[in-house]
Amino acid sequence: MSDSNSYTPPAVWKWDNQSGGKFSNINRPISGATHDKVLPVGDHALQLYSLATPNGVKVTVMLEELLELGISAAEYDAYTINIGEGEQFGSGFVDINPNSKIPALQDRSVNPSIRVFESAAIILYLAEKFDAYYPKDPSARAACQSWLMWQQGSAPFLGGGFGHFYAYAPEKYQYPIDRYSMEVKRQLDVLDKHLSQNTYLCGDDYSIADIATFPWYGALVQGQLYDAAEFLDVASYTHVLRWANQIAERPAVKRGRRVNRAWGPENERVLERHSAADFK
Repeated sequence: MSDSNSYTPPAVWKWDNQSGGKFSNINRPISGATHDKVLPVGDHALQLYSLATPNGVKVTVMLEELLELGISAAEYDAYTINIGEGEQFGSGFVDINPNSKIPALQDRSVNPSIRVFESAAIILYLAEKFDAYYPKDPSARAACQSWLMWQQGSAPFLGGGFGHFYAYAPEKYQYPIDRYSMEVKRQLDVLDKHLSQNTYLCGDDYSIADIATFPWYGALVQGQLYDAAEFLDVASYTHVLRWANQIAERPAVKRGRRVNRAWGPENERVLERHSAADFK
């Protein structure tokens, strides 16, 4: 980096709302609601407020997988939260998730209702509630928990690191792009080596670890994230590609990827989901 592009941090950082980038209009260094807004509520016990980003897709895929098993109590209403317009800072959403990030879930099957935020926490909550996609064997369960936590710790490097500087930052800088590309490729190598010996992340059985990881790393190697497939040479990770393509063909995954989707072809969008009829 040349001297003209160098940056000397001040003694005390202050926000000036001039950071630029795709999401600069909604980024801010404080938490809490910016406006009053009551969230809509549907007929089902489970109410989801989300958007079809990778973290949002984790939960809609999980819910659709539960329904695919015939668990009728997993029926849900899903409402789109437009994070580009700051809807995650509405008072009703902040009441469920004080961190103002999608997704957020409210379970009204109990009184008082249960509010869950953070995507991994939601799918773990649903797995335990409905006793599905979460191994009972101690060894398999430990593996499932480990890969779930691996995904939660790794994805910020892919999304907030690589994705931000490669796709969203107002200017391209080699240092952060190189730094995060190296880390993402290391993560892909971790997955590729593991999946060369395992059908799914926890062995032979599909689990919440796969449900959590697929919307990030599966979408990446399928060329659906950041338009970076060629740049990262994702075709070289053959075992991750096999795993991703296998999961992508599951009917519940196909449905889950459409829920709360606000972009792409009209026939792939299901902005609100209230029943299976919404997919037809």
